[in-house]
Amino acid sequence: RTSLAWVVNPFKAHLQIILILATSLYCSSFYKKKINMYSNACHKTCEAVAFRHQLRSQEYSNVKALSVSRTSLSSSVKFLRSKRSLSLTCSSTDVERPENVDGVTIRRRPPGGIGNHACGQDFDFKVPDIDNVPKNILEEIVWHKYTELEKRKSALPLATVMQMAKAALPVRDFLGALLATEARTGKPALIAEVKKASPSKGVIQPNFDPVRIASEYEKGGATCLSVLTDEKFFQGSFENLKNIRRAGVRLPLLCKEFVVEPYQIFLARAKGADAILLIAAVLPNQDLTYLMKIAHSLNMTVLLEVHTAEEMERVLKLKDLKLLGINNRNLETFEVTLDVTTELMAGPLGDIVRERGITVVGESGIFTPADVEVVQNAGVKALLVGESLVRESDPATAIKTLLSLED
Repeated sequence: RTSLAWVVNPFKAHLQIILILATSLYCSSFYKKKINMYSNACHKTCEAVAFRHQLRSQEYSNVKALSVSRTSLSSSVKFLRSKRSLSLTCSSTDVERPENVDGVTIRRRPPGGIGNHACGQDFDFKVPDIDNVPKNILEEIVWHKYTELEKRKSALPLATVMQMAKAALPVRDFLGALLATEARTGKPALIAEVKKASPSKGVIQPNFDPVRIASEYEKGGATCLSVLTDEKFFQGSFENLKNIRRAGVRLPLLCKEFVVEPYQIFLARAKGADAILLIAAVLPNQDLTYLMKIAHSLNMTVLLEVHTAEEMERVLKLKDLKLLGINNRNLETFEVTLDVTTELMAGPLGDIVRERGITVVGESGIFTPADVEVVQNAGVKALLVGESLVRESDPATAIKTLLSLED
């Protein structure tokens, strides 16, 4: 019957053949365009991400992006007809990654990127691991902060947090309280730390009640409090800040957070913090200047922490530096020695600190009255102590013993 139709109506048969060929050509052209479109999109996306991984984490709206060298990219595109999707693998070569840029020893992000990147329903790509192992625990914490912040900002946008900060209880004078105590007692003022755990020691206080511990610190003679807010590594919380403040503890509060973005400063203020910690090993001076301005606009005190002579020399170039913390812990070996403080304060950097009237806080390795005497003789006017106090069942008595205070 089909053969008869071809004979009877050859024109119709020829027309059908022409239509079939035309449809095939059209489909071929359509999918070719699709492939080119996806390929170009993937190349552009991959190039942008590769560029982003070379930027020195300048994510603030009023900070100009740094100029970076282009990355040599190789990419392969495979079209999967069954799923109409693309799989793109990118690799980065010949990328210069200078160590210790601007005196910063902690890399803010994994050099090889964050692994898989979803780019929509039709394609995604992966940047392979390139030296994606943290050098130390501080770097691991900082890398995790970006993942943590994405979730926080999704649940609580920056605009909302800024409004919360404006509505927060009035700021208390953190630095003023330290200076007043040191002048009145002739002993270093104490910043007692409220923390449950640490990466190196694990859980320090299993019966952790932040409000009870804070109240005991206040009763024992602490001048200020430091509250750990990191959740993953220290089992802290921003809610601890809020609960301590609402419980009626009158001491000024330092938010001890690993700050990489302004969002964290606004959140700290919103939860009742009067001061914020900034770490020189993580932040270059350009970022420190910007973050300090944000904190000062909220009337907050900034405790700027250094670990080495190089970091101390760098941050002393900041004109707004008033409160300097010297951490006696070596970030590479985790060795703790008070020699860090004594040597830095005995040298020319210590002379600059004294000439400018900068208040120095001794951090880590302070366990006994003899330790207090060592750092006090070096020129330290305040102490930040955590582990040796929070372990005690009676923190108030432990403070009086540490500072040689009479009842």
